Order: sequence, then C-alpha cells, then structure tokens
Amino acid sequence: MKFMKIFQERLKELRKQAGLTQREMAEKLFVAQPSYIRYENGSSEPSQENLVRIADLFDVSVDYLLGRNDF
Repeated sequence: MKFMKIFQERLKELRKQAGLTQREMAEKLFVAQPSYIRYENGSSEPSQENLVRIADLFDVSVDYLLGRNDF
C-alpha cells in the first residue's frame, strides 16, 4: 500500500531528525526493538494506539504520518 511506504519514510526521517535510535523509539512506544524495526521496514503496521503515540511524540498529525497531507 502506498500509505505504508510513506509512513516508513516519514517515521525514519522524523526519528533521525530527533536524534533517536531505533531502540529509543521502541522504548518510547513500549514495544520490542524488533517490532519497531518492522514498522520502519514495512513488514508490520503499528497499532492505532502506537500510531497516535508516534504522532504525539513528533508533534505531527496521523494524517501526516500516513501521507494524507504534507504538514
């Protein structure tokens, strides 16, 4: 799906801009590091709860994360 590719790219970009490692992101989301890595590589989708946590963490909208808007 197109939105997953956009989500992967934006998630990785936001994490790097924040200077966070994948391990630190996993801890902030209360998931195992391998689970978080699967979010970034597109082999797994975050739960709705974690999608909202990610948006809140980076002060962006869920729509931005999913590529529904560019801000």
